[in-house]
Amino acid sequence: MTVYIEIAFAENFLVDGLLLYLALRCVRAQVRPLRLVLAAAIGGGEALLFPLISLPVPLLYLVKFMGGAILALIAAKGGFRVGFFVACAFFALTFVLGGMLVAVYSFFGVSYAEGEGYLVSGAPVALVLAGGGILLIAVTKATRAFYRHRQRKRDLLPCSMTVGQQTVRWTGLADSGNRLSFRGKPVCVVSALGALALFRGLPPVGRLRISTVNGSRVSPVFVCDKLELEGKINEKVYFTVGDVNSKEYSVILHTSLEEKL
Repeated sequence: MTVYIEIAFAENFLVDGLLLYLALRCVRAQVRPLRLVLAAAIGGGEALLFPLISLPVPLLYLVKFMGGAILALIAAKGGFRVGFFVACAFFALTFVLGGMLVAVYSFFGVSYAEGEGYLVSGAPVALVLAGGGILLIAVTKATRAFYRHRQRKRDLLPCSMTVGQQTVRWTGLADSGNRLSFRGKPVCVVSALGALALFRGLPPVGRLRISTVNGSRVSPVFVCDKLELEGKINEKVYFTVGDVNSKEYSVILHTSLEEKL
């Protein structure tokens, strides 16, 4: 089989660049285009150099591993610690993409050399790039979902509310989108059932207009004698009734209360 050096270099340049870019995004490291291009170019050069090296298989894999680590350190900006995490993500993504390509190659009967593995040069470039594109979409969506979920978990705070002689303990969400205020003070949001359980028999101290994507409405405002967030006590906190439809939390906290923690 004939291997064209420029095609092999370009293909590995693109694949290494994609994997390094995804690795940087996965660990939320800063993407520097020049560093990324340089690392991808070195990766393309390594792909041409490694087949010419005659070493025992274990040692050859060690050399390749070190070559991948060097690419990650070049692409990453922020020191050894950031480079280490980028390298881990880079190797993990390499294995994922390699597994995808092996499955595709087996299905389409792409050429295979005993003892060397599947030959990328024996597959259409479009097939390899298509696999990279699928990986790009999947990893991007998964990374965004992971960081959204982690941020949401960080914003969930245990809180206890006391009204008169009654104290309830719920989970609150510190939502940066809640900027409601009443008489110059922050307002938290609780569901209608929550308000019934917490303020049963108490008259509202006023009313507040709430505007959402579903429209605008006027809701009653109640006073909570004491709101405790992670050991810190806020007295005379206003609550209004709104849409709180979640199994993870029962109260939407005001941003200023979160900043006091």
